[in-house]
Amino acid sequence: MSPPRSTVRKRAVSEPVASETAIEIEQLVAAKEVVVACGPGGVGKTTTAAALAATVAARVGGRVLVLTVDPAKRLADALGIGALGNEATRIPTSAFTAVGVRPKGELHAAMLDMSESWDALVRRHAPDAGTAKQILANPLYQNISRRFSQGQDYIAMERLYELHEDGDYDLLVVDTPPSRNALDLLDAPARMQEFFSSRLLHWLTIPYRSRLVNAASRPFYSVADRVLGSQLLQDLADFFILLQTMRDGFVARADAVDRLLRDVRTTFLLVTTLEAVPGREASEMKAALASRKLHLGLLVCNKVLPTSLTDPAAARAADVVAEDAAALSEKLAPALAAKGGSAGSDEEMTPVVVERVLEEVAQSFSNFRQVATREAELLRELSASHDVTAIVPYQAGHITDLAGLLQMGARIWGETPTEPGRAKR
Repeated sequence: MSPPRSTVRKRAVSEPVASETAIEIEQLVAAKEVVVACGPGGVGKTTTAAALAATVAARVGGRVLVLTVDPAKRLADALGIGALGNEATRIPTSAFTAVGVRPKGELHAAMLDMSESWDALVRRHAPDAGTAKQILANPLYQNISRRFSQGQDYIAMERLYELHEDGDYDLLVVDTPPSRNALDLLDAPARMQEFFSSRLLHWLTIPYRSRLVNAASRPFYSVADRVLGSQLLQDLADFFILLQTMRDGFVARADAVDRLLRDVRTTFLLVTTLEAVPGREASEMKAALASRKLHLGLLVCNKVLPTSLTDPAAARAADVVAEDAAALSEKLAPALAAKGGSAGSDEEMTPVVVERVLEEVAQSFSNFRQVATREAELLRELSASHDVTAIVPYQAGHITDLAGLLQMGARIWGETPTEPGRAKR
């Protein structure tokens, strides 16, 4: 059994850490029980959530669970544990020690199973086992539940609530669903309430709850019977009548989920890159969180170009290379030819070739400098009035294992990553 949350947190925060950012992040996770990772698609949100969870488990301690809804299942691959499902899987301590880390706590991982989660939700909220069985057996249920607008967002938050109520973990880190609109996550509980309270359900079911169909609706049902068939309409009505039996449970649970998102024990982790479109979406998300009075605890700017690109001295050096490429190439060509090594290389390493390379290098630096300058400005805008901002430098390739997640965690902590195999003490 793990020690109480307060014990785990107090001990962890009191330990020395290497950077101001690390202190701030460890104080943040000390005060919270839920971290909801949100942000635009394609910015590394899933990886960031996993890296944060792994690093908290390694450095801070306690029982940490990362819940992902990522359809690509990259999290399971990175953790090296095979398939994930609704039931949490513990990452063995040996996985940490294999990369030179002695974890202070436990890391668990789960991936949201939409089918299993919807079925569990029906069984929970149906008035009795017979009604639940009827709903699950209804031919419309599979399609509607799997394609329900906002359903994935709601199920993710519902599963989060369930895990939090169970109280088995000191910290829950939730990777939210990929969405065209990141704000869908925040609106999901309210939209579920609206659905069960809407006129749509009343309009679909009232004619079949009563034999009396008013004059206004009779022409519609007459045409619908001829086009769709009375049996299909009856099946639809039967399904929605069954669905309405769960209304009170769904509405109450959606309200509880909404309260959890607003609870002082919950914070949001906003992940973005500093490209134009993700940056704009992140800015909108930040404003939306503030307008809803939801706590934004950590902003992670991922894949950021190095600040050295904006160094005025480096820019001047690139300008000199571009302006004097011909003269420089005359001096460099002989030395480069001598280092060519293979036969015939000295003949190909002509001043003309070197000049072309220098011009391309100077132009590439200029292009990267422009992008880095725009990133720096966007970073200033996003981090304004926000205390805890983590910068993760651009790294080529993808993170594919626990070592990579812990290295990314070190970068979030504002530190230089420890090389795999070198134990942290």
